[in-house]
Amino acid sequence: MATPVIAFDIYGTLIDPHGLVEELEQLIGERAREFSRRWRDKQLEYTFRRGLMRQYEDFSICTRQALDYCDTLLGTHLSEADKQRLLQRYASLPAFADVEAGLAALQQAGMRMVAFSNGTAAGVNGLLEQAGIRDRFSDIISVDEIGRYKPDPAVYQHCLARAGTSAEACWLVSANPFDILGAAAVNMPTAWVRRDPAVVFDPWGTRPDASVEQLTDLINVVQHHG
Repeated sequence: MATPVIAFDIYGTLIDPHGLVEELEQLIGERAREFSRRWRDKQLEYTFRRGLMRQYEDFSICTRQALDYCDTLLGTHLSEADKQRLLQRYASLPAFADVEAGLAALQQAGMRMVAFSNGTAAGVNGLLEQAGIRDRFSDIISVDEIGRYKPDPAVYQHCLARAGTSAEACWLVSANPFDILGAAAVNMPTAWVRRDPAVVFDPWGTRPDASVEQLTDLINVVQHHG
């Protein structure tokens, strides 16, 4: 059997989208965690809306507009300079603590890994570089290349074409249930990284092929699946 390709989601799976909470606390105090959560939720909502409307704008636009929305909603009155500083820091969000060891184990086992993200290739490349994990990936595949967003089936087909593999031979690894469901819809095997025990998987009648709490557990899943 051919060695599988592993397509990793980035935001929320390898990179912590709430890595700016401390900086937000300096700006808005005790509402920082609420702001961060709402910012992430609205960012994703905007990608879903744009996908349905076929009015694509890249991920950085969705991120900026979601920031503006939350600032207005919560009445936090961030200055333009504050917003620009937050957006600049968003480009250097930290990786989760288990990422380096988990990716190293997979690479040592001979797995081919690609980064597969709603973010632009340049944005993802910068995140992976600053986290010291860019060399773990053979390629960066961005939805920006076709102007669609996850979980559009065309996005997963694009990933497979770029990776030169079949759906059955390409794992999708993500902490985002909507991403898992999107990949499963095109018959990719899936592994859900449950970063937050409070997150509930959508009751759609489809479950991930595997669920892990730490990325270091993924090697056993991939090697022993099927």
